Amino acid sequence: MAKRTAEGEAIIIKKYANRRLYNTDTSSYITLDDLAKMVRENVDFHVLDAKTGDDITHTILTQIIVEEESHGTQMLPVSFLRDLISMYGNSMQAMMPSYLEASMTNLRKNREQLQAAFAKGIESNPLAKMAEANFKMMQNAAEAFIPATRKPARDDQSDDLAQMRRQMAEMQKKLDEMSK
Repeated sequence: MAKRTAEGEAIIIKKYANRRLYNTDTSSYITLDDLAKMVRENVDFHVLDAKTGDDITHTILTQIIVEEESHGTQMLPVSFLRDLISMYGNSMQAMMPSYLEASMTNLRKNREQLQAAFAKGIESNPLAKMAEANFKMMQNAAEAFIPATRKPARDDQSDDLAQMRRQMAEMQKKLDEMSK
């Protein structure tokens, strides 16, 4: 469920002619990066043109995707982009939004199931327990000999464990793919 304002409504972002975005909930100007972060945090918002009042959320979200694709690692393969563009004006265009939305819903559901299965599997996997114990032992040894390596809070250890779990899940996925 998306996070909303205290009144339970979506946050309103106003876009002005000078291309600035204004968050009416926090009374501050924000950037596209801030909006991308809000999306990742599941914050519900609508972007309105400040002059006309038109809802331009779709356009802004598309702009965020373009910005993300132009920086760092690209997620959308060229073949997918070509196929998507070819659907515009095609008889399939009307069907595509619901198909893509259903595909993303299934992807999220599968990801959650995989994470739950992996978390359950690591609890019963003796090799994973040994790896975790070895990691802690090495970390404690490093802290004993080099005090500067001490982690300030327990959160760092859980972050390391979460990272190890993600890496193990990726390795398991690759193994599963290789065995097919």
